[in-house]
Amino acid sequence: MQAVVLKAVGGPEQLVVEEVPEPEAVEGQAIVDVRACGVNFADVLIRVGRYPQMPELPAILGSEIAGEIDGKRVMGFVRGDGGGYAERVAVERRWLFPLPESASFAEGAAFPMAFLTAWIPLTELARVGFGARVLVTAAAGAVGTAALQIVRALNGRPVAAVGSEEKLQLARSLGAVEAVTYDGLGELEPVDVVFDLVGGDVFKSSLALVKPLGSAIAVGYAGGLWEDVSPAWLVGRNIGVQGFYLGRLTTLRPDLVEQAARDVLRLWEGGVVRPVVGAEFPLAEAGDAHRLIEERKTTGKVVLIP
Repeated sequence: MQAVVLKAVGGPEQLVVEEVPEPEAVEGQAIVDVRACGVNFADVLIRVGRYPQMPELPAILGSEIAGEIDGKRVMGFVRGDGGGYAERVAVERRWLFPLPESASFAEGAAFPMAFLTAWIPLTELARVGFGARVLVTAAAGAVGTAALQIVRALNGRPVAAVGSEEKLQLARSLGAVEAVTYDGLGELEPVDVVFDLVGGDVFKSSLALVKPLGSAIAVGYAGGLWEDVSPAWLVGRNIGVQGFYLGRLTTLRPDLVEQAARDVLRLWEGGVVRPVVGAEFPLAEAGDAHRLIEERKTTGKVVLIP
C-alpha cells in the first residue's frame, strides 16, 4: 500500500510517498481503509523535531482518520506513533466511532481530536455554563472552530482571537460574539475563561483578561512555549491556570475520553456542531499541506485524501 513516510527531521520535502508493508492488526484492533486523514499541528512539530515525544524515524504520521471497515463508515484516532497518512491503518476498536450519515469522510477526519480537545477541558476543567465569556485563541483553526461551537452549545458567549483580518468572518459565522486579531486583545472586556491554542505572547496577554475566579486553559503552543506563571501572581489575581493534553489523557483516563467522544458525537448528530474542513490534499501533496499550516494560512482542518 502507499503511505506518506517522514524520512528525517526537516522541511516538508522529508514527507515522501512510498510503498510500505500492509498494517497488521493485533488483538483489539481493526484495519481501516482510510478515506481521509487529518493533518494536525502536532504532525508539523514532529516533522521539525519540536514535539516532546518524538517517534522513531522514518515514520508514518497521522493520528486522526475516517474510512471504512467492511463497508461500514467510521472515524477515530490512532494512538501511539500515528500511521494515518496511508491507504490503510490499524486502529484500536475502542477509538473508532460511527461516522454520521450526512458527513463526508473529510469531515470525519476533522472531528475526533479537534472536538475532544475542545469538549473535555471546556466541560471538565472550566465547566463552562450559561453566559460565560470564553476567549478562544487560534479561533479559525480546527480546534478553535470546534471550541467556538462548543461554547455556544454550552450556552456560553465565545470571544474569538485570530491571526489575521481574513479569519474574522469565519469566527463570527460560528457564533463568536466578538472577534479580534491578536493585536486587539487589549481592547476586550474581561472573560471568565481563556482557551488558548497559541502559547507564547498571546497566552501571556490573555491571562490579563481573566476575571477573578476565572481560569486559563493552556492547550497548544503554535506561537511558542508558555512562560512560567508565578503562583504569587495567580493568587494575587484570584485566577487559575490549567493544562490539557488529549494524548496522555487517553492513557490515564480512557473511559472519560470514550464517554466524551459519545457526548460530543451526539451534538454533531443533532446538528448542533459540525467540523470545518479548510483544505484537502492528495497523499502526494502532504508537504504542501504542512507548508499551508506552517504559513498560518489555514482555516479549519487540513485533510489528506488517499
